[in-house]
Amino acid sequence: MKARTAFLVLLTAGVVGSAAWLVFFSPVLGVRSIEIVGNLTVPSDRIEQQAGVADLHPLATVNLADVETRVLAIRQLASAKVDRIWPGTLKIEVVERQPVAAVPAGDKVAIVDGQGVVIEVKAAAPPMLPLLKVDRPQQGDPTMMAALKVIQAVPDEVAAKVRQVRAGTAEGVTLVLSDGRTVIWGGPDRPEEKGRILSSLLRNERSVTLYDVSSPDVVTLK
Repeated sequence: MKARTAFLVLLTAGVVGSAAWLVFFSPVLGVRSIEIVGNLTVPSDRIEQQAGVADLHPLATVNLADVETRVLAIRQLASAKVDRIWPGTLKIEVVERQPVAAVPAGDKVAIVDGQGVVIEVKAAAPPMLPLLKVDRPQQGDPTMMAALKVIQAVPDEVAAKVRQVRAGTAEGVTLVLSDGRTVIWGGPDRPEEKGRILSSLLRNERSVTLYDVSSPDVVTLK
C-alpha cells in the first residue's frame, strides 16, 4: 500500500511537473503569432517590433504590463491593452491619438492631440488641421489646453472652415475661418450653446466679418 501511494505521489508530481514545464518553459505553448488591432496609421510591424516578444517565448510568462509600456513608447498611440489568447497568440489592442491641431515649432509644426501630446513633427501643417498659436505651446499650459478644448467643441460644419486658432489667455480663444471671418469664442465654457449659435449665424449672417459668441446670452456681430 505504501509503495502504491508513493508511486501515485511520484506519478502526480511527474504530471504536474510536466504540465508546468509545458506551460512555463516549453515552446509548445509559446508565442506563435501577435494579433494587433485598432491601428490605422501606425504599421503593425512597428508595433510588433516595439512589443519586443520573441517567437516561441512561453505565452504564460510574457509580462503583459511590460509589453504595454514598450508599445506606448510609440507617440502616436494613446493606449494599449495586451492579452493572452491560448494556445499561442498575443493580442495587442491599441488606440491611436487623434490629431487636433498643428502648433508652430521653429520652421516646422508639431501635430498635437486633444491633450497637447506631440504626435509627430512635420514640415507643414496638414490642410485639415487648424494652426494653433499660443504664447506657451506646451502640454498642460492652461491657455493651450483651453484652446484645444475649444477646437474639439466646435461643430463639425464649422470645424472644416477653421484655419487658425489664437489664444492669449484661457478665456480669450479666437477662431479665424478660411474666408477671413473671425469668431471670438472666449473660454471653453458652454460649448454646445456657442456652437449652436455660431452655426446658425454663419448660415444666416454671411455679410458679417466678426462674430462674438464668448457670452452666448449677448452675441455681438460686426
